[in-house]
Amino acid sequence: QVQLVESGGGLVQPGGSLRLSCAASGNIVTIYNMGWYRQAPGSGNQRDLVARISSGGITDYADSVKGRFTISRDNAKSTVYLQMNNVRPEDTAVYYCIGRIGTIARGANDYWGQGTQVTVSS
Repeated sequence: QVQLVESGGGLVQPGGSLRLSCAASGNIVTIYNMGWYRQAPGSGNQRDLVARISSGGITDYADSVKGRFTISRDNAKSTVYLQMNNVRPEDTAVYYCIGRIGTIARGANDYWGQGTQVTVSS
């Protein structure tokens, strides 16, 4: 059993900052890539990639957040972070953490967190 638990969402003013965290727990052998997706209001079930980071620290960002968001990870804590700076109203969304995680029972699979709401508004 693997769980990803996000925290750090909330209401922030345009131009402000927010830091999201996602901690993985359970019968984990290896954590490969980790990342963040978001689901904007009115987008149905579509989730768009925000940022991802490999086990070696290589990062990749959506064009819309480059230069404003920073993804990082602490392998010792099995945690991935998303530092969000200079946020905009269009960043309003439910943010989901994803991790490709290896377990003895199931091998490598993708696991999602429950989501955390980020609202950018004055």
